[in-house]
Amino acid sequence: MADDDGGVLALPDLASRALRGSVVAASDEFFAEKENLITPSPPTFTPHSYGHKGQVYDGWETRRRRGPGGALPPDGEHDWVIVRLGAAGVIHAVVVDTAFFTGNYPQSCSVEGCWSGGYMDVLRDPSAEWVPLVGRSPLTGDSQHVFDVRPAASRRRFSHVRLRIYPDGGVARLRVHGVVACDPSLLEGLTFDLAALQNGADVVACSDRFYSSPRNVISPGLSRVMGEGWETRRRREPGNEWLVVRLAGSAVVSLAEIETSGYVGNPPGSASLTGIDAAVWSLSDPSAWFPLLPRTSLLPDTPHQFRLPVSRPVTHVRLDVFPDGGIARLRLHGSLTSAGLADVRRRWAETAG
Repeated sequence: MADDDGGVLALPDLASRALRGSVVAASDEFFAEKENLITPSPPTFTPHSYGHKGQVYDGWETRRRRGPGGALPPDGEHDWVIVRLGAAGVIHAVVVDTAFFTGNYPQSCSVEGCWSGGYMDVLRDPSAEWVPLVGRSPLTGDSQHVFDVRPAASRRRFSHVRLRIYPDGGVARLRVHGVVACDPSLLEGLTFDLAALQNGADVVACSDRFYSSPRNVISPGLSRVMGEGWETRRRREPGNEWLVVRLAGSAVVSLAEIETSGYVGNPPGSASLTGIDAAVWSLSDPSAWFPLLPRTSLLPDTPHQFRLPVSRPVTHVRLDVFPDGGIARLRLHGSLTSAGLADVRRRWAETAG
């Protein structure tokens, strides 16, 4: 599940810089830098903004390839870029966005993925096996192209993707939507953030996402500005706003952090936490949710930390904010139960190549 009903495109962008993805190599980036590809924000464009190498583009753009005698290059000649995913995972869809590239976009593209454990250099690692994810497909200018991953690859985990463009040109953004696969050896026996997106958690439901995505609250790092947290519209009717986080696995949560940093005039007045074990109860049964943190006042622009006395296992946690407002980050520290660790191990084994 994901934090809205947008199908595979609602799954986390595993390549995003917001998830700590990086662009590790490219064949060329003469006109525009490769790092622009994984910028979390939508691409922008300012006409007639020229640098020393031409019009400035918010994307990755290579120089024009030439064949013998300056002719067009032979078919198959291409440029490429390699992205290390911020979190390894199972890829379900790839978006190749040529926004604002109208006369300088590639004719076609293809995408491959590979799994590289540890910190190997995939350019020089002879054991790196590149698996086709998207076959060579035509592109058009100033358009978002959504490609489903080939069925044979849609159940494997990958740590890197390689985008090939034929023969050259510009791509604004590369999005890699999928499900995080977390290495159980990094979680076993430890206390860690069970709600962290990079550990396999996700937001599965919320009441409002008017200003920003609720998934922001479980993303890595600090929220630097209000747009990097979760902020709801101003509520004008009775009730309150809320979100539900599916944890990395069945676990006992010991410490909660509810951070309002950056929200000075618009934090919630208070918040509460409830939990449920979805292995036993239905998420839709309101009587099955039990309190973890009673309704507690919140301060503006403050990281709040609360010890939780409840030791019952939970798979999902609901954050209620009263009545509305902005939350920068939600951290839920604890340890997996034996059943939770077994589930993480099973998912890891099932996604092996």
